[in-house]
Amino acid sequence: MSASGSNSSGGGFRLSACEAFGLGRLPIAPGTWGSLPPVALAFLFSIWGMSGRDIDMGVGLLGILFGVICLVWGDHAEKCLGKKDPGRVVADEVAGQAIALMWLPWSVNWGRNFAICSVAFAAFRLFDVIKPPPARRLQKIHGGAGILVDDLIAGMYALALTQLVVRTAF
Repeated sequence: MSASGSNSSGGGFRLSACEAFGLGRLPIAPGTWGSLPPVALAFLFSIWGMSGRDIDMGVGLLGILFGVICLVWGDHAEKCLGKKDPGRVVADEVAGQAIALMWLPWSVNWGRNFAICSVAFAAFRLFDVIKPPPARRLQKIHGGAGILVDDLIAGMYALALTQLVVRTAF
């Protein structure tokens, strides 16, 4: 297998999926780029007038999909890239950011929904960077679970902060 992770058994696809199909290869702040798909999806769904339940279902399914990708293929990505929790693997950011966007009070006001998305995005990035307990300790778990778990915890912290800010300030 080459360093890029491509071989006849689909190694290239597995690595690409872990990189959120190219976002992880962006040269500056790949984790930030990897956090954008759930935010963009939630905002687009809100613009299209979808209900909060439908937004939650779409964002939740996206988060589950990328969480499973990380769990199943994260070990493969670490081997291909030669390091623990490589920065190019951003499937975990997609999954964690999705949590921060759940159960929010979406409205028909695009500006309000943009502000909600912005708060959730900023909160997730903050907690993903500072890795509050027990995230940093659990990140040491082997393979895809170790890649994913700290972002799920950051997502839960971000969900709590986003709910607090959105429901009190808006």
